[in-house]
Amino acid sequence: MKKILAVSLIFFSVALSIIALAAPSTRSTLKGSKPSWAKGANLASAAATSNQLGFRVYLGWNNAAGAEALARAVSNPRSSSYRQYLTPAQFRQQFAPTANQVAQVQSWLKSQGFSLVYTPKNNHYVSAQGTIAQAQAAFGTGFGMYNVNGLKLRSPSADVSIPSSLAGIVNAVVGLDQSYEFIHTNHIKDSNAPGAVGNAPPTAGFRNSPPLSAYYGELLTGVAVPPYTPPPAAPGYSFPTGFTANPLGLASVPWTIKGHTPTQVKGAYGISGYDGTGQTVAIIDAYASPTILSDANQWSTNRGIPQFGTAGGGTFTQVVPPGIYNVKDNPAQGPSGWYSEETLDVESVHGMAPNAHIVYVAGPNNYQDLDAAMNHIVDNHLAQIVSNSYGFLGENLPPGYILPFEQTLIQGAAEGIGIYFSSGDFGDESSIIGFASADWPASSPWVTAVGGTSLGVSSTNTRVVETGWGVSSYNCNTSTLVCTRAGWTSGSGGGVSCLFSRPSYQNGTVTITAGSTTQCNGFAGRGVPDIAALADAQTGYLVGQTQTFQSCNGTVVKYDEYRLGGTSLACPIIAGIMALSDQKAGLAGPHGFANPFFYANPGKFTDILSVKTAVARRNFNNSVDTCNGTADRLRTFNDFSGSLSQSTGTGWDNVTGLGVPNGIP
Repeated sequence: MKKILAVSLIFFSVALSIIALAAPSTRSTLKGSKPSWAKGANLASAAATSNQLGFRVYLGWNNAAGAEALARAVSNPRSSSYRQYLTPAQFRQQFAPTANQVAQVQSWLKSQGFSLVYTPKNNHYVSAQGTIAQAQAAFGTGFGMYNVNGLKLRSPSADVSIPSSLAGIVNAVVGLDQSYEFIHTNHIKDSNAPGAVGNAPPTAGFRNSPPLSAYYGELLTGVAVPPYTPPPAAPGYSFPTGFTANPLGLASVPWTIKGHTPTQVKGAYGISGYDGTGQTVAIIDAYASPTILSDANQWSTNRGIPQFGTAGGGTFTQVVPPGIYNVKDNPAQGPSGWYSEETLDVESVHGMAPNAHIVYVAGPNNYQDLDAAMNHIVDNHLAQIVSNSYGFLGENLPPGYILPFEQTLIQGAAEGIGIYFSSGDFGDESSIIGFASADWPASSPWVTAVGGTSLGVSSTNTRVVETGWGVSSYNCNTSTLVCTRAGWTSGSGGGVSCLFSRPSYQNGTVTITAGSTTQCNGFAGRGVPDIAALADAQTGYLVGQTQTFQSCNGTVVKYDEYRLGGTSLACPIIAGIMALSDQKAGLAGPHGFANPFFYANPGKFTDILSVKTAVARRNFNNSVDTCNGTADRLRTFNDFSGSLSQSTGTGWDNVTGLGVPNGIP
């Protein structure tokens, strides 16, 4: 287990001094600018010096401690400055790097042969573009290609350096290495392959196989399932060992639902009376689905929700942040999975707050640009709520990659912007990376990390069961009625940060202690998640999307609806609910960074407890139709056999945080 970085923070401060230290004579080294995965043992070859790369040179805030203190004060309900937010112009005037500081950086970059791309209004970075040969000369180190997790990625071979004259101005350079390749969406399709997504644009088609219930417990195994004629086999599978009969007291296992609707989710969480009027939610993803507006409007019509652009339907806007890169050696990521992500995010927010305005901000080429997307939203105050359904597996990133993003989050808090991140879909990540770790940016003390639950809703839209999201799959033989455990598949991300100390808003609430089951070696870090909502793909959300359906019956491109889950669902659900909360607050103003408010008011959340049960599911073997047959599965609730350190229990826990909304917070 590799310890990354233990930074002691006061309240929920961010380490703003982990970077620039003196190097010989006229150069200063940016400590932590080389990622830990760029090891000699992983070196495959030298990087081609003629290749192009794009990068951002980040400038730190002037009076960074003052910016952080102000962000704390305006976010703290106990402070006399609570909700006295700055405008972007006021923040720039007090804390942004000066025009002279930017000019110094730009002058140096041009002297090294780089082309300048863009500098935002808050002067937080200067983006530039050039060759690897130019980067080697400018930053004083060679560049190599390294074998990492099946990928061959570029990185500096040592920490980079800059002229000492810039040491007090520049604190990070992002984009020289390709750490952005490790980012991933946090949505799960309910398919045979855990976490499978479409692998080519347009998104590969997916359908849920019947039997499909309209609500929890409507259809049961061992019972005929009308109106299918002849009824499909409905074997009487029993609950797995260690799991009990479901809360309805039924002897057989419920079949999965078709997908929860906004009405069902709102009913389960006791939400009514508001529609998001006057509120704006930003969504950050990569790429943009070409059919998103028509899909969301068709889905809205099917749900009885006003379409975008109609009375009571809010508006939908897509924005490409300026200064993004389009250089040939930055490999484009497959957009189809992001199409599903955008569909889920937009329809989840719209379902919760149908009259809110949604601004979709996307990096169009690769994951590297998501930091610029966040800065663009914050520096232009495009929204008061930002939903982010992506993250990195764990926290094993260069400190220089993390630091500038944390600074952007501080500006967001100072301006009254609430920033929400999904906590991850693979528990404490021990089954993926070999040790327990929280994911970043969810582990940042400046964001609200949203975990996930498994939810069952009654025919009258009340909660029947809700527990922590953690799933194992059982393969079922329809002849013998025997189900055999195939393994753990997914669950709510959560754990302890090894980068950030426990913020004071979690004092007295988060009791988990980092130990031998984490990489923190006793460091009591920030606990993840903060709150939770529906996430389990077995009990997920019904979305509508145009897809390409391929089977032995032919190929067709059409709109269809299917069930989708992941903390990528929980996060935009919470973002939509917070739009309702800000509407309810009215003249008091938006909640901004809401964690201090949440932890001071735990009664606004329903504590989620342990309930070990299961549901049955039938899969199309080809994910589309019956022409290649079907397969039956059992899927468990509240199963953390794939994690070293997680459990759902009384009070805050590292699966569901404080719990799920109890009405509008």
